[in-house]
Amino acid sequence: MSETGSAKFKCEQVPIEISRFAGFAELNRYRRKLLALGMIGVDASGVGFGNLSIRDGATAQFYITGSATGRIPELMPADYARVVAYDFARNWLQCEGSTIASSESLTHAAVYESDPTARAVIHCHDLKLWAALLDKAPTTPKRVEYGTPEMAYAVRRLFEGTDVEKRKIFVMAAHDGGLVTFGRNLKDAFGILRRPIAG
Repeated sequence: MSETGSAKFKCEQVPIEISRFAGFAELNRYRRKLLALGMIGVDASGVGFGNLSIRDGATAQFYITGSATGRIPELMPADYARVVAYDFARNWLQCEGSTIASSESLTHAAVYESDPTARAVIHCHDLKLWAALLDKAPTTPKRVEYGTPEMAYAVRRLFEGTDVEKRKIFVMAAHDGGLVTFGRNLKDAFGILRRPIAG
């Protein structure tokens, strides 16, 4: 699903119940902070934006906020999906849970795949910070839309050709306000958004 509610990837959903998982409380704590700052949520048209994820232990799998959950003040375990497999070339992913994984799941997967030390990813929106960092921080091409295999490949290329692994932040040029940060935990990923802008 995309943030506008239309499918952007093929999702094979395994409808099993997700119980409280390691990192659930931390995910909700940082989600509340981002909601309070207006960096995730629902826009004036009722369209949700922003998502968070954490890696599931030492695996390539991860828990991510479900599609269309931006309007929910406090998420329950059922509002998260566990991404267990994906394939960029097929624009496909498999997730577990009672909700569909966020439209940005392939982007999160590309970060986890490219940086084995990354254990948390935040995709949020801040027009002021986005404008200040556009083409100054690692930036995906303007032709690449969010939530697509092309975005996942663009993220891979950032890791291959820029200092994104060191800076832990990149800008989505075609997604007004769209930023992605990552780190060893959500505290680190969130801290990158709060530090002074540095070139």
